[in-house]
Amino acid sequence: MTDVAGFNTRIIEEFRRNHGKVGGPFEGAPLLLLHTIGARSGRHRINPMMYLPDGGAYLVFASKAGADTNPDWYWNLRARPEARIEVGDRELDVRAAELRGAERDEKYRVQAERYPGFAEYQRKTDRVIPVIALVPAISG
Repeated sequence: MTDVAGFNTRIIEEFRRNHGKVGGPFEGAPLLLLHTIGARSGRHRINPMMYLPDGGAYLVFASKAGADTNPDWYWNLRARPEARIEVGDRELDVRAAELRGAERDEKYRVQAERYPGFAEYQRKTDRVIPVIALVPAISG
């Protein structure tokens, strides 16, 4: 197991044990678990990530800690925008939509003000870090 995979596994286990709350670098931050299907592998993937509530949507940021490439989960959502999230004890079906232009910039600015690490991630890379809205599916 790679260091990142081991870290994610520990966060996922703690998240589920504590009804969506974790300690360490995510302590006190809004966290969700994103379930995707691998764009190339077709395998189920789970990624813990911080989010910004936005009305009924959950905004996530493809920062990859400021790396020069987008994270795999971003490409998974581009290939299959229907996904599932865990927030606290709830599971929701969602559809991913990438924000663009001024709307993207404003939402990223808000996240970077709340969590300055995101401002640092943008400074570390030349790419524009994608902002993805995870919009809950309407049940009925």
